[in-house]
Parts: sequence; structure tokens; C-alpha cells
Amino acid sequence: QLGAKLQIAENQNPIKLHQLGAEIVSPDRIDSIIDDGGMLPIFGIVPWKHHLLITSKCKSVEEAFYYMARVIDEGLSKHELADVIDNGDFGKQGKAITNFASQLATHQSQLVASVLKDPYKLDFLMLERGYNERDLENAIAKDITRFLLELGNGFTYVGRQPELVVGADGYFPDSLFYHIRLRCYVVIELKVVDFKPEFAGKLNFYVAACNKLLRQSGDNPTIGLFLCKSKDQTKVEWAFDSIQNPMGVATYEGIKIKDKLPSIEELTKRLDMVEQELREYKERDRKNNDEE
Repeated sequence: QLGAKLQIAENQNPIKLHQLGAEIVSPDRIDSIIDDGGMLPIFGIVPWKHHLLITSKCKSVEEAFYYMARVIDEGLSKHELADVIDNGDFGKQGKAITNFASQLATHQSQLVASVLKDPYKLDFLMLERGYNERDLENAIAKDITRFLLELGNGFTYVGRQPELVVGADGYFPDSLFYHIRLRCYVVIELKVVDFKPEFAGKLNFYVAACNKLLRQSGDNPTIGLFLCKSKDQTKVEWAFDSIQNPMGVATYEGIKIKDKLPSIEELTKRLDMVEQELREYKERDRKNNDEE
């Protein structure tokens, strides 16, 4: 009966999987199907053990539908589903501050907003105290697979600091990605400080350059994303007020800090100093003994 209802529902109203989350979460959509005595197609697609995990961990219907859509869209195993639920992805989804609503078509804006989250968890990185942007960039590049997993399904890595030649000069954004489902390039700029309004102009230029140099006829507009230590909503909104390209700001957390160990040169220098002090002490002691 489950398979028959699912097949009938799909035949009558085909659903594109990448739109499933937005389609299902609508309260009107849910109420109309239930009132008609039908079954939501999403229930028959998600495996039973996944349903048990979702119902035991989710606190709302909206949260449950969000993870069901993730299972279908990304093919998550039960263990992978447990990881994303424990990571709290539902609570992070759509929390990035953006200007997507004013700069993108309604459907694309909603889809992009559902892909981005805030904060991003970078607990797979370990950096020395006082790390800078280059250190963060290097660490992410070395563990790009884990970073892609944190970004979410659909992101493909184009490159680190790809050169964008404008006029006679080259410009180098921190990281460039392409999102298969969104069909657009995503420029990510990393900041180890709080968001500052002056950051917006530089990223806006990178996004414009990608649109001119890389975007093809079938691509949607390029998106810019800041990953910052923290952000102030008013500063972000005002900074984006006159920006014509779609951009957003999210934060990151969880980076592990390790104390910086002295280098071999520093250890050698310290050892030489100790040996010199020891020789001087012995010399003074010998002179004192001779005088006595």
C-alpha cells in the first residue's frame, strides 16, 4: 500500500528532489495532503530506520522534514544522518545574514538560503595561538575534504586563490567553489576577525569578476560568502545595502588551539645561553676559590 500510494503521488505530481524540502515544509501543503487522506511522498522514500532516528531526535515537524529532505537529497546513511542531527544543522540552516532576497529570484534565493548555514563547525582544524588568515586558509586547503563535508552536499572545490585577471592585474579570492545544485560559483573569503563593513566592497568585486570571467550561459549568478569570527547584523545589513551582487556572512567555531612550540633554532639558542651562563658561573667560582 505504501509503494502504491507513493507511485500514484509521484505520477500525479512529480517532485524534483532538490525542491522537496521547500515543497514539504509548507504548512498549507502538509494540511491539504492530510485533509485529502493522502500520504506525503517523502515518507515512502526515507528508510524506516532513518524515520526511527528522526522521530527520536527531532523536536518539531519542520525539523523532521528538513532531515528527511537531506536523506533523500544526499543519500545519507543512518550513521551520517545521526552526525548531521547531532551537529544541529537544522538550527544553523538559513541563519547566515544575506541580501539574497533582494538580489536573486525568489526560488533561487530560498534555495541558496537553505544551503548556507551559520555557524560552520571547523573543529577538525588545529591552529597555533594567534593564527592569521593565511594560517586558516592553509589549514582548510590541507583538509579540504573535511571542509567540503562541513559546507554540505553539492559543493565542488575549484581552487585556492584562483587568479582573476582584470585589466592588467590579477586578483586572488581565498577560495572558489561551484555548487552543482545551485548551478553557480561560490566565492568564500576567510576572516579571523569580526566582520567589518569595508570587507564588502572587495568581495563584491570578486563576485563581479567571476560573473564576467567564469560564469557560463547556464549558470546562476555567483554568490559571495564571508566566514568571519563574528558578525553584527546591523553592520552587515548596512554594508550590503548598496551591493548589487548576492552575498552573505556566516561565522565559524570550534577551531582547536595548540600552544606554539619553540623552533629548533630557538631551542639551540636557549641551550647556548644556558651553557654560557654555566661557564661564567664556574669561572667566577674558580676565581673566588683562588682568592681565598
